[in-house]
Amino acid sequence: MSAASRSRAPSKRKAAARSTVTIGKAIADFSLPATGGALWRLKDARGRKLVLYFYPRDNTPGCTLEGQQFAALAPRFERAGVTIVGISRDSLAAHERFREQMKFPFALLSDADSLVCKQFDVIREKNMYGRKVMGIERSTFLLDARGVLRHQWRKLKVDGHALQVLETAQAL
Repeated sequence: MSAASRSRAPSKRKAAARSTVTIGKAIADFSLPATGGALWRLKDARGRKLVLYFYPRDNTPGCTLEGQQFAALAPRFERAGVTIVGISRDSLAAHERFREQMKFPFALLSDADSLVCKQFDVIREKNMYGRKVMGIERSTFLLDARGVLRHQWRKLKVDGHALQVLETAQAL
């Protein structure tokens, strides 16, 4: 490896490190299409704690259970001053059907181009039926009322997760 290529390598690593979110740092603003026909903007959520939960796909068993558990606890999240938002790469039309079918009381955001998924570094290689595919690794992020990341859960187990997030949010 030449000296010139060695000197460029560290800057590439630093750039990659800046592309992910960090506990204790404010999250860069983003906007995504949301169920209900609105454009959802992070900056508009300031003033309340925020749960962003990333899930792989609408209408799959794990994603349905996760959404149902957040929905069941939604009144308690509301009393704690917490907004819940689900994000996946599914289309807005798929989100509309999923939300209506499951009666979710929170918005689902469509990140079809994966920009926000990449911002939060949740796209991972997965094994589906023996094939390697890139997909969302189920992850949840808790932001305080100023938009600062306070807690993150990655590679999580669905059952009981929403309650764990609620308890953490109440302690903020």
